[in-house]
This record gives sequence, structure tokens and C-alpha cells, in this order.
Amino acid sequence: QVQLVESGGGLVQAGGSLRLSCAASGSIFSVKAMGWYRQAPGKQRELVAAITSGGSTNYADFVKGRFTISRDNDKNTVYLQMNSLKPEDTAVYYCNADLSTWYRVGDFWGQGTQVTVSS
Repeated sequence: QVQLVESGGGLVQAGGSLRLSCAASGSIFSVKAMGWYRQAPGKQRELVAAITSGGSTNYADFVKGRFTISRDNDKNTVYLQMNSLKPEDTAVYYCNADLSTWYRVGDFWGQGTQVTVSS
């Protein structure tokens, strides 16, 4: 069974930093784009940042200059370094990966990790 396992969420004060990690494991043939989404209470899930297998990145305007996405292709792991956090960054953060596995090709999601930023 293929899994995306996230870690690194938590509670932090405004202006602080957190680093999220997401590792894809299982019978994976290839990993294409990986990314992070977030969903705040009462809001739709939205893209935060994404990175291709070649390292090209894409960021939502609201995190540009504060968040950095990176990946380790050997470990099938994607990271999100979050600096200068704001209370409005509070949300559940979900890892996403476009995978080719033995039973399915397409989007896979992690279980989500809570990020809470206090003012």
C-alpha cells in the first residue's frame, strides 16, 4: 500500500518557523510533481506550493518570500520550510503527490498535519 506520511506540524507564535516533511512509501514506480495544500476551517483546500521532479517550483502568492518547497528524489520526500508565519497560515496542511504505483496512477494525499499560528 502506498502512503504519504506527513510530519512537522504544530503550534508556533506569529513570526516563527516550522518545517513540514512528507515521505511517500510503498510500491512506487515514479514520482512526478509533489506539493502542499492547506485547508482552514470553513474554507476550501488551496494550493500552497508545488515542485516538479526536475525541481521547478510554484507558489501561491500569499506565501511567496516566506515559504520554500524542496524535495529529495532519492527519499521520495517533499519539504515545506515555513518562515515568518502569520495567524492566517493556520490550517491543516496536506501533502500531495502525483505517483505511478502498481495499482493506480494519479494524485495521492497525506492525512494532513495541523499548523496553528498564535498571535
